[in-house]
Amino acid sequence: MPQTTTSREGIDFRTGQSITDVLLERIHADPAATLMLRPSAPGEWREVSGQEFLDDVSSVAKGLLAAGLEPGGRIALFGATAYEWTLCDYAIWFAGGVSVPFYDSSSADQLAWMITDAEVSFALVQSDDHALRARAGAQEAGIPAGTVPVWVYEAAGLDELREMGAAITDEELEARRAQVTGESVATLIYTSGTTGRSKGCVLTHGNFVETVASAQQHVPGVFSPGSVCLLFLPLAHVFARFVEILAINVGSVLAHTSDLTRLTDTFSEVKPTYILGVPRVFEKVYNAARAKAEADRKGSIFAAATKTAVAYSRALDEGGPSLPLRLRHTLFDRLVYSKLRTVMGGELQYAVSGGGPLGEHLGHFYRGIGVEIIEGYGLTETTAPVTVNHPSEARIGTVGKPLPGCSIAIAPDGEVLARGVSVFREYWKNPEATADTFYEDWLRTGDIGEIDADGFLRITGRKKELIVTSSGKNVAPAPLEDELRRHPLIGQPVVVGDNRNFIAALIFLDEEMLPGWLSNRGMRADMTLEEAVDNKAVHDSIAKAVDEVNATVSRAESIREFRLVPFALSEENGYLSAKQSVKRHLITKDFAQVLDEIYGD
Repeated sequence: MPQTTTSREGIDFRTGQSITDVLLERIHADPAATLMLRPSAPGEWREVSGQEFLDDVSSVAKGLLAAGLEPGGRIALFGATAYEWTLCDYAIWFAGGVSVPFYDSSSADQLAWMITDAEVSFALVQSDDHALRARAGAQEAGIPAGTVPVWVYEAAGLDELREMGAAITDEELEARRAQVTGESVATLIYTSGTTGRSKGCVLTHGNFVETVASAQQHVPGVFSPGSVCLLFLPLAHVFARFVEILAINVGSVLAHTSDLTRLTDTFSEVKPTYILGVPRVFEKVYNAARAKAEADRKGSIFAAATKTAVAYSRALDEGGPSLPLRLRHTLFDRLVYSKLRTVMGGELQYAVSGGGPLGEHLGHFYRGIGVEIIEGYGLTETTAPVTVNHPSEARIGTVGKPLPGCSIAIAPDGEVLARGVSVFREYWKNPEATADTFYEDWLRTGDIGEIDADGFLRITGRKKELIVTSSGKNVAPAPLEDELRRHPLIGQPVVVGDNRNFIAALIFLDEEMLPGWLSNRGMRADMTLEEAVDNKAVHDSIAKAVDEVNATVSRAESIREFRLVPFALSEENGYLSAKQSVKRHLITKDFAQVLDEIYGD
């Protein structure tokens, strides 16, 4: 296989362990140590010891046994990121079950598909609204009412389970738990998917245990005992799920929140040492900081501070910053960077980014202000990470080297292939899709990439998204879109041009950033999207951003025309996947009239 790179590190852990085996090891070592932080009142958090968590998990797991959960039985988990989600996840595993997470934004049709395809026997949900939606999904799938019992954990659902399980002994629960090994299925995670029906990825206990151990060995200083993790991504996403288990396995203190409206307050309360996010999260933080500086008439200072942070970070890779650059950096650390770190809790050292390419500018900006962004790469099918950048030798713009026990390769057509401890077993009840996604023992990732001389992987686009113009030029839209998203007004850019004679772009504005941007420039902050796309200042600002992007590529790859579209893309309206990826097939179908205007069809 050409262009292959494999981690040369050994894997220092025992195979065959289940997720609950590792939890018990941690708790038995120090039952009183803090395992989690749990909200007790607005702005207040209570410490949860390992023993307290174990007792909570065991009581709920006993209820599931009493309810009739069979070994390997599938249980739906449906709700926002919270302590109770993790509690239910571990209770399902203690009872020998398989958890099936549903995204909070899942439609009735998606719920119906997952409930029937996974053959869900029970459901643990957050609220009455989630219960109604789950029951509606079951009804749409033709499942008779009451066939799938539902417990609402915001209400008295967990207490009901605890009462049901009161007669189950510790020995009975341990007998069930002990049946689970590293080969046992832990979860079915349905791919959020930008095309077609979602597929259930079968991930085992060993996938999680071994990948966590591999990640800890690869970046030991980040995921270490005593570190604090704030988890705010949806736990239905494999990336968040992996970090949930990682934090518990490595000895971190884990806190959850789903209220992103007060995320900065939660940062100051929890004071995390590491967080995780998709690139859009880090883009939002950067754009919000820039907008605030402009509102305070300090836009020029922020721009200079940004330029210095990026230059300082780049210099770290090129022999070290010069004395003048160090002096400027020290000045802006006092004026700008320290304030940004305070907003993020004051203790944040690392931010783990995945789910898509971050882009070099943001990577250098955050490192320049003193927050190391660890960019990695993986899929649901690889239990999240298969490559990760090591902080001490990070190469910004790449997604790092393979984790111990993992390998990557580049196929002749440029597709990234992967194999190793993180790679999933199969798609649930779908042998044809499983066969299609493997080349011998290599997983076809669907991404296009390249491996440099030092073994670092760089992702350049999605295979299915590669644009081939009518002249035969291959253009990857992702790099163009990543650069465009740096503009505070651009929420989602969609580069198009497949089988056309030039590249163009549909620009969807960011509704959250628009009012502040307009206000900072003396315009009406309540302007609608329809008004904004016709506004000359808005149009000219985005045209300038397009010109700057075009200056970095060849003419054949440049964006010749663009259109501002008065519409916001979201998960709720179905145009974005759960990890904020654009569903291009829907865009090209539903906005065909705009494309016809661009290309004169």
